[in-house]
Amino acid sequence: MNEIELKKTANDIRIGIVTAVHSAKAGHPGGSLSAADIMTYLYFEELNINPEDPKKEDRDRFVLSKGHVAPALYSALAHRGFFPVEELKTLRKLGSRLQGHPCMQETPGVDMSSGSLGQGLSAACGMALSAKLQNKAYRVYALLGDGEIQEGQIWEAAMFAGHRKLDNLCVIVDNNGLQIDGKIEDVCSPYPIADKFRAFNFNVIEIDGHDFKQIEDAFKKAKETKGMPTAIIAKTVKGKGVSFMENEASWHGKAPSDDEFAVAIEDLERIGREYVG
Repeated sequence: MNEIELKKTANDIRIGIVTAVHSAKAGHPGGSLSAADIMTYLYFEELNINPEDPKKEDRDRFVLSKGHVAPALYSALAHRGFFPVEELKTLRKLGSRLQGHPCMQETPGVDMSSGSLGQGLSAACGMALSAKLQNKAYRVYALLGDGEIQEGQIWEAAMFAGHRKLDNLCVIVDNNGLQIDGKIEDVCSPYPIADKFRAFNFNVIEIDGHDFKQIEDAFKKAKETKGMPTAIIAKTVKGKGVSFMENEASWHGKAPSDDEFAVAIEDLERIGREYVG
């Protein structure tokens, strides 16, 4: 995909996120929207995956450590062809394959069940080590929240990854600066994030998480790095694309009303028209 196609796809994924959360009357739109560009690049450019064979042995693995932003993962999977886009409207409904947090047993394309914050990186480390021990070529990617990295288990896993030189592991931190209680720097500051990962023997790349050229370059450098894992610190905007959600911590975990949904869709459709023709 070229940059315009990626931007259009990311916007479609954002429409899917807002539609799913509105339909469920619950969910986490803010962090889902901030991660949409990263998810788009992963699922449409970076990952070695096949929607027709979701469990193929040599596929790359992805772990959504901040599992509450499942709407972003589900929308990316749907638009990539793992299941119908229309199914996004079943988010959190009884009997749906798309529950509030990812479930690897039920949802095509989900490699790891997640939701208890702080645990996903440990699972990703296990997958990466397994690949090394079996001389497998697949890579492992884990998306973390910047509020999530206040959890101690994240740093235990980072220490392990650096010590084991897991250069087939790529960690992405969605650094939107906000969590449910407000600014991350006010709640329990994890800064300086980049220096912390460097201290655990990571190759660190800092980018604008909404700039596809920077995203592409970061993932390319991660693949080229040998002897250490990579952490991509992606500066993003919480609620990206929806005017009244942007940079508002209050939209961490609530659904838009019918009127708010109409405004959100209008915002995103207006953005989408910029990429047509």
